[in-house]
Amino acid sequence: MAELATIARPYAEALFKAAGAHGPETAEWLEALATVAAHEQLLAFAADPKVTAQQVYDVVTGVLKTPLPPLGQNFLRTVIDNDRLRALPEIARQFRALLNAQHGVADARVESAFPIEGAQLQELKAVLEKRFGRQLRLQVELRPELIGGVRVVVGDEVLDTSVKARLEQMRVALTA
Repeated sequence: MAELATIARPYAEALFKAAGAHGPETAEWLEALATVAAHEQLLAFAADPKVTAQQVYDVVTGVLKTPLPPLGQNFLRTVIDNDRLRALPEIARQFRALLNAQHGVADARVESAFPIEGAQLQELKAVLEKRFGRQLRLQVELRPELIGGVRVVVGDEVLDTSVKARLEQMRVALTA
């Protein structure tokens, strides 16, 4: 995976510089491209030597719900021409990280056994922002196997207050 990150970095940095003040809009269409590029069928199609770069471009843009701006069209052509379609999801992840760093924000994945909405989510967000020392964009995922509590992932930091984690800690302590 490190190789893919290394390949993606110059693309993400160049796109970040080219996007300038249009970073949030760029992140939206880049995420859409990354979602399309993550499909194995598309990657297999693009890898076929009989398929031209224009055909790959037409398929990708044909699947998108909204048309790409000129910057997006040029970026996609560059990625396809350099056979880097497989790197698009990683490019999007690195672009989002650059955008977040510029705005002093971080993405946080909150895994919970039960749905969290409204006031409860805002209260959790305030506590987590204080704990991690930065503004967070929360994405909530349901994970019933956690039994209760939450597991929060912000970058490479993990805060696990789930019942499952506590039971695992007790099991380790009892078997040690």
